Amino acid sequence: MQSTQTKQNKNLSQRLKELASKFGISPASLVMFVILGFAPLFITDNADMRVLVSSLMYGAFAMAFDFTSGFININNFGFSAFWGLGAYTSGILMMRLGISPWIGMFAGAAVAAVIGFLLGILTIRLGGIFASCMTWFVAMALFALANNLVDLTGGAKGLTVGALIEADTYTSLFYVILVLTIAVFLLLKRISHSNIGLAFRAIGQDVEAAQSSGINPVKYKIMNFTVSCAVGGLIGGFYAHFSGIVIPKVINTSSTTEIIALAFIGGRGSIWGGLLCAVILMPIMESLKNLEEMRLIIYGALMIFVMIFYPKGLSGIIESCKELAIRLKNKMTKKEAADTPEN
Repeated sequence: MQSTQTKQNKNLSQRLKELASKFGISPASLVMFVILGFAPLFITDNADMRVLVSSLMYGAFAMAFDFTSGFININNFGFSAFWGLGAYTSGILMMRLGISPWIGMFAGAAVAAVIGFLLGILTIRLGGIFASCMTWFVAMALFALANNLVDLTGGAKGLTVGALIEADTYTSLFYVILVLTIAVFLLLKRISHSNIGLAFRAIGQDVEAAQSSGINPVKYKIMNFTVSCAVGGLIGGFYAHFSGIVIPKVINTSSTTEIIALAFIGGRGSIWGGLLCAVILMPIMESLKNLEEMRLIIYGALMIFVMIFYPKGLSGIIESCKELAIRLKNKMTKKEAADTPEN
């Protein structure tokens, strides 16, 4: 009976490991999400909870940005445009047409995906810095449109948006963004661990070699770019109802700069590194309100430091610590085996 129970436990454990491997869930990322899930039990201040919601939101943006930058080696300098598209779409649908914000968020993701797909067709063929600059120009054009279409967007004054959940605290919104962040993480990790993800990595490392292997770089780049933009639009829709107002500044490239910094400091190609970086750095930045004008300079200095001394970022440091722990464990096991006398 005990033997059967042990076998069942082993089978369950093996299945869980296979499932975690399929979605690319590491012990470190699992621990991070568990800690975040219990965070509201220890954070009672409403202002601190708002900061945590913002951290998760920026973390999700950083993961989406890293999905393009870290895999197909294209930096979407106009990423904030898709954030803004999602925010404006959800806000306009709610305030002008009375559509539920829950539908509006996914509509924002769909609009951002369509625009991302069309932009990808036009720009991805350019490759490298040319594609990156083109996305930046598109963001500038959308910024101008948001300012000038006053009847639709509210112009420079912005568009006042209704709340996603009517509540006195940010706890409910925290769990909404936590679920969205976990869903984004699982989606991006699942793709990255599939054959499609292997194609992305091959393209990011050497486009010509990937092409000679039968991979269509343009097809996979557009696919990657579209998914990244859709995630940006989804979280942008949440942002609209979280902040209560959408202004053209959301589309400004300065917003992208912060997301780029989080993705690079977190570790390119890791996906979860940007989220970890956001959860650690953003509360620190919020505590330094007096240095608001220095915010981007601090991010820039950190990014330069990481790129020069440790390009793998925070996620790389954690992976190195894990490898070191495994080596020490194996060394101790061998030592114990050597010290054990033979019968």
